[in-house]
Amino acid sequence: MARVKGGSVTRQRRKKVLKQASGYFGSKHLLFKTAKEQVMHSLQYAYNDRRKVKSDFRKLWIKRINAACRMCDISYSQMMHGLRLANISINRKMLSEMAINDFGNFQKLVDNAKKQIQK
Repeated sequence: MARVKGGSVTRQRRKKVLKQASGYFGSKHLLFKTAKEQVMHSLQYAYNDRRKVKSDFRKLWIKRINAACRMCDISYSQMMHGLRLANISINRKMLSEMAINDFGNFQKLVDNAKKQIQK
């Protein structure tokens, strides 16, 4: 039986991996074995971080809302509880935007939350 080398296919596959690894430090962009290892890890990190960015933004919105709430003499958790009691359903992203760009209306929401808590 004849020997099959598969040179062009193998070369194309390796070139593709090395192209993906361009810009990596040290031998990770030169040697196929280490480059493939690093590319596989990089793809996994990218996959994980596309999911993690959602929780990172939520944390950021909560910090912004909390800072604005503290300026109105109420804590974040108390405000969210008051909004729930007042049947005001607004997501954290919009609350954060209101706290930054429209503080007057944000303060009205805080006042509604305070009234509901005091009842």
